[in-house]
Amino acid sequence: MSSSHLAAWASPKLSDFDSLSFSRSFLSSSRLPAGAGAGASPRPPSPAAAAPGVVHCGLRELRGRIESVKNTQKITEAMKLVAAAKVRRAQEAVVSGRPFSETLVEVLYNINEQLQTDDIDVPLTAVRPVRKIALVVVTGDRGLCGGFNNAIIKKAEARIADIKLLGLDYVVVSVGKKGNAYFQRRPKIPVDRFLELGGLPTTKDAQAIADDVFSLFISEEVDKVELLYTKFVSLVKSDPVIHTLLPLSPKGEICDINGVCVDAAEDELFRLTTKEGKLTVERESVRTPTPAFSPILQFEQDPVLILDALLPLYLNSQILRALQESLASELAARMSAMSNATDNANELKKNLSITYNRQRQAKITGEILEIVAGADALA
Repeated sequence: MSSSHLAAWASPKLSDFDSLSFSRSFLSSSRLPAGAGAGASPRPPSPAAAAPGVVHCGLRELRGRIESVKNTQKITEAMKLVAAAKVRRAQEAVVSGRPFSETLVEVLYNINEQLQTDDIDVPLTAVRPVRKIALVVVTGDRGLCGGFNNAIIKKAEARIADIKLLGLDYVVVSVGKKGNAYFQRRPKIPVDRFLELGGLPTTKDAQAIADDVFSLFISEEVDKVELLYTKFVSLVKSDPVIHTLLPLSPKGEICDINGVCVDAAEDELFRLTTKEGKLTVERESVRTPTPAFSPILQFEQDPVLILDALLPLYLNSQILRALQESLASELAARMSAMSNATDNANELKKNLSITYNRQRQAKITGEILEIVAGADALA
């Protein structure tokens, strides 16, 4: 049976399989007789309605419901394990990309040290009066992940409202199928481009986003680019955040919309492990070593030209990191949602089994009483 039928048994307010939540409160409230709401005239409940836990269907229907719940529970459990495996692969992608980012940070720092006394004129670091802002909104490609997509879309809506209050123009670069569908249904929101990922983020995906925002910023169509994505915190928590993507800091610092910057050499690494038979996440703060270049080292090219070539690479790496964090958050949200659905399906199956056994016992008892009564009548 489809998952929508299962949701219909559990709660009449659930609209799709993504919202599986078979709470105890509903199981208790669903036993109230009809008309028991506020303002209803008091009526003596019928014996069938007064009996707690009564399901008005036959044994065959109950058996069908129990089997459907069991099948759906298997599906949700399998989806949870698949999401866990994908989280591991996302972590491996983050680890494999660290050597490149560490070397890039090292070179960026040392070049900046030699240019501290110079007036750097790099297009990506040019700070202009802000008249128009580009918002890069990163959502997921699929549902069944709780409130993951809804949280980042609400964050984008709040940021758009703030920009309107400031009297500034804006344009959206949507990344992800869910965000694309949301903004396509709202033609009043200007969207520059719709992008889809379709799996684990790659350098090619990050480059497509970087090329778009790079052209917008260099051509002065926008004066600032902000990146909205979901930062991975743990398996049960993810935070939608906003970072200023352009203009870049010469040191490659990551800054939020309030101007609070994070050192580019400081990083956090998360590992998905098991502890006492349960999945858990360990976070580790890592400081990228940035040894100074040799004083006798000389550049064949102007250091400003080298910096001009490195900053686009750094921009690409930051976008790729944000895509990886967003994917990890989505998979963690899906793991949590499927885990809750599995637990709720198990509870619903237990309650249906109790009801089935009671009705079956009552039917057997009634048949025995009929046999005894018939035997007494013949005696």
